[in-house]
Amino acid sequence: MTSPVFDFPENFIWGAATAPHQVEGNNVASDWWAREHSPRTDVSEPSGDSCDSYNRYDEDIKLLAESGLAMYRFGIEWARIEPAEGCFSKAQLLHYRRMIDTCRECGVEPMVTLYHFSMPLWFAAKGGWDRPDALEKFERYVRYVLQILDDVTWICTINEPNMVALTQGGTQGTDFIAASLPAPDPVISKALVSAHHMARGIIKEQLPGSKVGWTIACQAFHAVPGCEREMEEYQYPREDYFTKEGSGDDFIGVQAYLRTFVGKNGPVPIADAVERTLTGWEYFPPALGIAVRHTWETAGHTPIFITENGLATNDDRRRIDYTFDALAGVHEAMKDGIAVLGYTHWSLLDNYEWGSFKPTFGLVGWDKETFERRPKPSLGWLGDVSRTHTVSHPYR
Repeated sequence: MTSPVFDFPENFIWGAATAPHQVEGNNVASDWWAREHSPRTDVSEPSGDSCDSYNRYDEDIKLLAESGLAMYRFGIEWARIEPAEGCFSKAQLLHYRRMIDTCRECGVEPMVTLYHFSMPLWFAAKGGWDRPDALEKFERYVRYVLQILDDVTWICTINEPNMVALTQGGTQGTDFIAASLPAPDPVISKALVSAHHMARGIIKEQLPGSKVGWTIACQAFHAVPGCEREMEEYQYPREDYFTKEGSGDDFIGVQAYLRTFVGKNGPVPIADAVERTLTGWEYFPPALGIAVRHTWETAGHTPIFITENGLATNDDRRRIDYTFDALAGVHEAMKDGIAVLGYTHWSLLDNYEWGSFKPTFGLVGWDKETFERRPKPSLGWLGDVSRTHTVSHPYR
């Protein structure tokens, strides 16, 4: 039996994504660095040098470009830009400007995220997004970094605000499952919505040609028969509240990996017999297509950009299997008229997954002693997809 082939539009954008704290290394002024090095730490290992992408970003961007991928989604680290309250680093600002320039030199479109989980320790020490002046401090930061984004089209304000509201700044990869997460803090949820709207307004005013949105951690929620109301009540504050607040943006980022069944008493544990990833999640590629359809309806037909999707595995063939099947669901959604603008794979690099390096999501591995990059077959496969706009399976 021949595997199907899926043709995507010529203007569909293909790329890969990272987050600053997860790849740069030595983000010493952040709340996450402090958490990792606390005597009472709850994480299994610190980020340390991570992938050393802070110093090796040019090599990483060139690898991405040479593969055929056309977009690099990366973040600016607030804790580097403003390591102490009111103390802004021009040198760090110029570092991120050089990343943008390197993308341009390599023919890669940058997508820049302004806030991706980690925050300056000084901001966190007084309550983080719960502090009364949170919007004022974030606005000051946004205005400062906009001076290097004058030619950047794609800007994400806040990554996964629904996860931030649940965890106030990130969680361990192994615990990143809806069943183990508390209800979101309503005060922080509201603050994040206000921060997004504020940032979006400033960016659109100063950079009217930009495309601005935020990214949502999407579950493919399933109701246990007879528990549809319970599922909706569970889903709304954890996802739909934030999705609705992105309605009317230039795009809304969908980040989907897994599904969750909800019963009368909340999420139901996944069966022991199912295939699991290195994060403990169920292997379920259709989650992406389901999330795209749900987001499209919930956000009032706001255009969608898939800003994260991937698989934590040591088997790169399985990574290609997962991605192929996930993209099949996206293709079907687009055939039904849903506007999907692009896809950035999580992740370009094996990275620090919020407490551990064990969950490997990368299209590129690296040597822990020398930091030598080791591209995987999945990088070349997805790069070929980008060049041809055709998705086919190399093994089936």
